[in-house]
Amino acid sequence: MSEPAIGTGPGRALVAVYGVFALAAGARAAVQIATRFQEAPLAYSLSAFAAAVYVVLTVALARGNRTLALVACGVELAGVLVVGTLSMADPEAFPRATVWSGYGSGYLFIPLVLPVLGLYWLLRRR
Repeated sequence: MSEPAIGTGPGRALVAVYGVFALAAGARAAVQIATRFQEAPLAYSLSAFAAAVYVVLTVALARGNRTLALVACGVELAGVLVVGTLSMADPEAFPRATVWSGYGSGYLFIPLVLPVLGLYWLLRRR
């Protein structure tokens, strides 16, 4: 008997949440980059990168591409941890918040929890 696809069952919730985050982070970054990029180019570029990671994760999960989803979850978790730590250690380096600033505090810490849940789901479905 074959295992269910990673984007089915509870995996659909991950696809949905990543899709919402892709739209939210992408729209926010697009507006920030288009209207005030000079204020905080690093922060706004990191938000755009986060949105791109969320798009990749949404598509990878929906299509059942486990390898790409695992890599993207790892990149997301590393990004949240690195940017979160740097934004707390040197707030002046991040004059404007990114999706991953303060470990995702502006998004109720969902950016910190989401890759952990994603990795758990992906590794559990092996």
